[in-house]
Amino acid sequence: MRSLLVLLALASLMTARLSAADLTVNVEIPRLDVSEYHRPYVAIWIQTPERKVAANLAVWYQQSAGADGKGEKWLPDLRQWWRRSGRGLEMPVDGISGATRPAGKHELSFDGKGKHLSKLKPGKYTLVIEASREVGGRELVEIPFQWPAKSQATETRRGEEELGSVSLKLTP
Repeated sequence: MRSLLVLLALASLMTARLSAADLTVNVEIPRLDVSEYHRPYVAIWIQTPERKVAANLAVWYQQSAGADGKGEKWLPDLRQWWRRSGRGLEMPVDGISGATRPAGKHELSFDGKGKHLSKLKPGKYTLVIEASREVGGRELVEIPFQWPAKSQATETRRGEEELGSVSLKLTP
C-alpha cells in the first residue's frame, strides 16, 4: 500500500512537470577591443504584441557606487526597457536585478510555474534583450514566440556589436 502511494505521488509530480513549459535564454556578451571597456547594462523582458511588458526576466547593472556614482543613474540608457517598465520599478528588484556580467556566454532558465512565467496567458509574445554600454553603443534584439510551447523549439538571433548570439529555447 505504501509503495502504491509513493508511485501515485511520483506520477502526480511527473504529470505536473510535463504540463509546465520552461524557457531558457542564452545571451552572449562579446569582448570588444576598445580603449575604455565597460560591462554593458542588460535588460531582458517578455512583451505582448502591443509592446507592453508581460514579465521582466533580468536587469544587469552596476549595483555598487563607483567613481561616477550609483549604477542606477545609467539605467535610463536601456531606453526601451526604461520607458516600458524600468522607470516604474524600485531597484533592486528581487529575483530580477543583478550585477553586470563580463564578456562571455550567460544562460538564464525560467520555470513555467515560477513567478516570472506563471502569469503569462497563452498567446504570442516577444523576448526582448537590450544592452547599453557606457562609452559604447546600444542594441536591441527581439525573438517572437508562442506561449506555452507545444513542442521544443529554439530560436537564435545575433546582435551586431553590443550583443553576440542570443537564443531562446522553449520546452513544453
